[in-house]
Amino acid sequence: MFSVLAILGGCSQQAQAVDSNEVVFDSQSFRTVSIALDRQPLSLHWKDPADGQAYGDIDSLRQWGEAHGQRLLFATNAGIYDRQFAPLGLYVENGKTLVPLNMARGNPASGNFSLLPNGVFAVYPDGHAAVRTSNDFKADGKPVQWASQSGPMLLIDGQINNQFVDDSASLKWRSGVCAKTPHEVVFAVSEAPVNFHTFARLFRDQIGCRDALYLDGTISQFYIDGEGYAGAPTFMVKPYAGIFAVFAQP
Repeated sequence: MFSVLAILGGCSQQAQAVDSNEVVFDSQSFRTVSIALDRQPLSLHWKDPADGQAYGDIDSLRQWGEAHGQRLLFATNAGIYDRQFAPLGLYVENGKTLVPLNMARGNPASGNFSLLPNGVFAVYPDGHAAVRTSNDFKADGKPVQWASQSGPMLLIDGQINNQFVDDSASLKWRSGVCAKTPHEVVFAVSEAPVNFHTFARLFRDQIGCRDALYLDGTISQFYIDGEGYAGAPTFMVKPYAGIFAVFAQP
């Protein structure tokens, strides 16, 4: 286990660390990052507000942060996106809905997104977070501050998605997220290819979550300040449409 601690050049301000752990579960290696939302505000970033250009990768977002006096402590890809590099489902950035909730079903072009149920990871205006199925999120109808829709759901109320097969040979690098408590978010990424069932059990049996959402596969990486990247090999990574980030707070 290690903590990421940012000290902003020569000043006494000290950023709150994100907790990062290397985890071995079921003989597979994973990296997990826990974020205390009351101390480490989580945000979503797709396009530079100055010119409307997508950041596309974590390093571009990191450089943008530096140019604006902010140090990037943690970042990872948001949910699944389409061939035009736009979020495939709901995308809410700082209270503004840039892409609406996608309730389309069974579209083969949607890949894992159509492996139902899919879901939404959201942070609400009062600072709490939750993972909900898309149907439950729609029925709830509450405004959110940050949100990314993806799929499939890994866990629903403590149960593994019944679409998953224990001994499936579909192995990929995978990333996901859960709200372990309303104010503690846990992201996980595999360090080698795994199947959905193993990844879901990681969230249930190792991390201790009841609801968890798959974010993406082979392109998924974490950036952790002072440690670099974890997850899929860099040569596998393609441009992101949405990046979760934690910046050092002043």
